[in-house]
Amino acid sequence: MNPAEIIRKKRNGGSLSREELEFLVGGYIGGGVKDYQMSSFLMAVYFSGMGYDETSILTDVMLRSGTVVDLSAVPGIKVDKHSTGGVGDKVSLILAPMVAACGVPVPMISGCGLGHTGGTLDKLESIPGFRTRLSLEEYRAVLDETGLVMMGQTDEIAPADRMMYALRDVTATVESIPLIAGSIMSKKIAEGIDALVLDVKTGRGAFMQTESKAIELATTLIAIGKSFGKKTIGFLTDMSQPLGYAVGNWLEVMECVDCMNGKEIPDLMKVTYVLGGAMVMMGGKASSIDEGMRLCRRAIESGKALEKFRELVRRQGGDVSSLGDRRTYPESGTILEIASPAGGTVGSIDALEIGLAGITIGAGRMKLGDVIDPKAGILLRKKVGDRVSAGETLAVVYTDRAEIVPDVKLRVKGAFRIAAGPVQTPPLIRAMIDDEGVHPWAGVERKTPV
Repeated sequence: MNPAEIIRKKRNGGSLSREELEFLVGGYIGGGVKDYQMSSFLMAVYFSGMGYDETSILTDVMLRSGTVVDLSAVPGIKVDKHSTGGVGDKVSLILAPMVAACGVPVPMISGCGLGHTGGTLDKLESIPGFRTRLSLEEYRAVLDETGLVMMGQTDEIAPADRMMYALRDVTATVESIPLIAGSIMSKKIAEGIDALVLDVKTGRGAFMQTESKAIELATTLIAIGKSFGKKTIGFLTDMSQPLGYAVGNWLEVMECVDCMNGKEIPDLMKVTYVLGGAMVMMGGKASSIDEGMRLCRRAIESGKALEKFRELVRRQGGDVSSLGDRRTYPESGTILEIASPAGGTVGSIDALEIGLAGITIGAGRMKLGDVIDPKAGILLRKKVGDRVSAGETLAVVYTDRAEIVPDVKLRVKGAFRIAAGPVQTPPLIRAMIDDEGVHPWAGVERKTPV
């Protein structure tokens, strides 16, 4: 086979066979297919799409490019969560220890930031000493000892996804449902889970900015999960403004620690509790999402979630003391306050613009291989619906890149729209999606799926 012929076929809207996908993906891993050829293939998929069967085959090919972990020796129903990416989305850092504290094992293999969104690995690696690169033996051991594990992909786990993921980030091919679905599900199935909860984001700061596209993605992911025998449900959540107040790796870790210490950050904790409730239910520790949410709240209020997080940090080599004494962490050379140009109500905060500003100041990557500054970030002082006076601080920027301050100041200030009167915030959790369809979310009881 010839890579160019396969790329041309997909570019022209053709459907690729298993043999063609195995040749292309296997060749990329082996070095016979070059970066520029895979980039062309990714762009062809971006524009031409893939049918469901083709997407399932791509997922299977990516999955079988490496090892599928066997966690049957670990007691309990293993449940993970995946977010499709957002700005300020640090939910996993609270969610995983919270759910593990409820008795559900949580094996979580995560990725770095993609495009304008933040990555769980980047946040974890901002903790001094925290190791996200573990062997599969360490992966099983940490999960068995602590009830959770949070790590990055190894060379054995879906290596095709790891290589294609990095390439998508720098070739503007992120927002493709087949590529997103193949990436997520190959990685999640390979990690040895029994069930999966999805956080599919929609809005300005999401990859799927329209609700219809987000539902299409969620439906595709759930169908793939079902075809592999994995119980999968999803929630459609809002990403029109950043989640929580902190954007940037160390700032987000600190916000998570504050939440596990009992600080109430309403939007962040609402999403965390709903996803956690679903995970606890699917893990067999609750009969409904509502009951699971109550158990999750108890894990936070009792301090068990924070205790579990500290246990994880310690077990994976992190400096636990840094989570308590923040004065030991390096400070940014430039701290810039962004003042409101007028008084009124915060009508909207453009999450995409905040995410792009975060990249500019060093909190994310512009190109493959860029080194992230873990202390760089943006701390919002106001959220949508908050009253603000002229000259009052809207956000604080932390960076070592003093030369970009004028541009960042304009970008962050421009992300805020100040309204004259009251505004209505969009619903945070728009729907729950399972293999039976889309269900409006009103916090009603939802029983364990059969």
